[in-house]
Amino acid sequence: MENIQPIFWLVPVTSVIALAFAWFFFRQMKASDEGTETMRKIAGHVRAGALAYLTQQYKIVGIVFVVITLVFAWLAYGLGVQNGWVPFAFLTGGFFSGLAGFFGMKTATYASNRAAQAASKSLNAGLRLAFRSGAVMGLVVVGLALADISVWFLILNSFVTDADPQHKMLVITTIMLTFGMGASLQALFARVGGGIFTKAADVGADLVGKVEAGIPEDDPRNPATIADNVGDNVGDVAGMGADLYESYAGSILATAALGAAAFLSNAELQLSAVIAPMLIGSVGTLLSIVGIFMVRTKEGANMKQLMGALNTGINGSSLLITIASFFILKMLGFENYLGLWASVVTGLATGILIGKATEYYTSHAYRPTQRIAEQAKTGPATVIIGGLGEGMISVLPPVFFVVVGTLLSYGFTTGWNFAADTLSMGLYGIGIAAVGMLSTLGITLATDAYGPIADNAGGNAEMSHLPPEVRKRTDALDALGNTTAATGKGFAIGSAALTALALLASYVEEIKIAYSHIEKTKLEGILHKVGFDTVEQAQKASLVEFMEAYEVHLMNPKVLVGLFIGVMMAFLFCGLTMNAVGRAASYMVDEVRRQFREIAGIMEGKAEPDYARCVQISTKAAQHEMLLPASLAVIVPVAIGLLLGVPGVLGLLGGALAGGFSLAVMMANAGGAWDNAKKYIEEGHLGGKGSSAHKAAVIGDTVGDPFKDTSGPSLNILIKLMTMVSIVVAGVTVTYSIF
Repeated sequence: MENIQPIFWLVPVTSVIALAFAWFFFRQMKASDEGTETMRKIAGHVRAGALAYLTQQYKIVGIVFVVITLVFAWLAYGLGVQNGWVPFAFLTGGFFSGLAGFFGMKTATYASNRAAQAASKSLNAGLRLAFRSGAVMGLVVVGLALADISVWFLILNSFVTDADPQHKMLVITTIMLTFGMGASLQALFARVGGGIFTKAADVGADLVGKVEAGIPEDDPRNPATIADNVGDNVGDVAGMGADLYESYAGSILATAALGAAAFLSNAELQLSAVIAPMLIGSVGTLLSIVGIFMVRTKEGANMKQLMGALNTGINGSSLLITIASFFILKMLGFENYLGLWASVVTGLATGILIGKATEYYTSHAYRPTQRIAEQAKTGPATVIIGGLGEGMISVLPPVFFVVVGTLLSYGFTTGWNFAADTLSMGLYGIGIAAVGMLSTLGITLATDAYGPIADNAGGNAEMSHLPPEVRKRTDALDALGNTTAATGKGFAIGSAALTALALLASYVEEIKIAYSHIEKTKLEGILHKVGFDTVEQAQKASLVEFMEAYEVHLMNPKVLVGLFIGVMMAFLFCGLTMNAVGRAASYMVDEVRRQFREIAGIMEGKAEPDYARCVQISTKAAQHEMLLPASLAVIVPVAIGLLLGVPGVLGLLGGALAGGFSLAVMMANAGGAWDNAKKYIEEGHLGGKGSSAHKAAVIGDTVGDPFKDTSGPSLNILIKLMTMVSIVVAGVTVTYSIF
């Protein structure tokens, strides 16, 4: 095929290999022992609830997608301010993002009782089954993303026509960014809706069950316990899968678009720059599969040894991709392949360091979480104060690592030349660093998805009345899962920061392309307003010249207003989602109290609670509450573009990036630390389960639940979604902005 290097075919081949191994691990899990009849029955309840919720969510999201697709079609075919391929790319991005989450959820709901049964034999057996079930999610996400990217690249390369081949590649890569918007929007609905569902159930179950009734976590007498386990799957598995699908695809697409712009004058190197992030992602996926087979531990392992087992796989994959990326970049013919390779290594190192910082601040093997647990001796107020304080302090290392990583990747790529004429190349280096950070997502996501499976395995063991030794093993796996989940969120938000920075440059390139779709009579006035005489002059302008033409600087009030609104959006979004969890949880608390009061024999174990009613409450609340926050992420960038134009939009995106990144890290780490502080006490420290310290820690954990599983992880999607929306409607902004 024209303009396709033979090595490109590794991308679609790798997608097939990844999906094949995902199927292999899925079949291996399905073939393992399901446990007792009770274990199978409980897993069946959870599976049915998760499927019912996702079916309802996809119906609502489907309606939203149809409406937005029709708007895009009108913009493309009616007003002519958008490329005609945009509506189709948008739909496929959303579809595959949802599909990745669905496959992960399906696997997790089948794996929980099997992981509990495996843990009854040995800790290593439980770890391997839960981890390889999580690997299904990791491999499905990267497999579907690589398939979607490679298929769209082949389609557009065949059908997009342009006399200038270099400009054609620029058009192709910017169109492909549109499917990133579809993936981001689906991910936001999945994260917010799933997060509201799971935390409403979790908070309700904890406050009434553990604090008021004094019964253990996941006790079958608790009416909200099935809803809680369902929530783990729809929020922490399906939502997370959709989230990291869009992170992975977004980093590759943004870097490809930057490569097309940075090497516009050299057709051969331009193509190499476009496919380089795809190839690094592909090889990283193959090496992730190698790392998955490296994870194992011995019986009686402590928390650090369990974490070491997972790190063996992650670090092994990272070391191998470090070596492989050197040869990939050299083979593609880059003159500065060493600088680009150093940027990939910088991205990998930044991701690992963010993970280590997250582990330090959230694992109860370290002092920050232990300090929060010690605060529980004086009551819930000091637990909450301590968690907020540690969470705020924990922002420092990730921000420092991202700042240093950004400067290093820029400097390595440009030869430490920070002049204006190196800006495009430097931004490409930042993009390639983001790809490096996520290159081994196949295994890093496996460690993340493993957490909810281990959590559900513990719930199944508790409800099935398995021996205490089994619950002890699943608790150890679950505590490790809290840390790996927090680490995964660190990876996601770290990559979001680098990717969103790269996408800002893609926004400018999209504006240049948008000029080609605007009517000639309108275009002359638009160009004259910003000082360009012709379309050719505007499209050949450098990024710096473009910023000067649109007066994008800190003395421009449009930029400053955009910055304020961008930071405000991060807090508004978190406030809306936190309040949504609070309202939904209050309905759940009332329902659990009602059942304890009105259904005779629950506490004696003689009557079965109405689990379905609690699932219904969480489902209804999640569907209702997710619409406003998700809609704002789409509406606000469009509104700012129409009111304040290009300077306002760039200010908005910059403010959302800086404010959202710091807030997301704080919320994820504070929530993870509160959760593990509770588990630290439950292991027998500071009085153990049932003590006053334990009850205080449970209160802290309920505050942290929406922090770490609803609001915090949704912020990285918000940052990228607003950027993607701005890119897709760039033509509307340029044509119809009021000021």
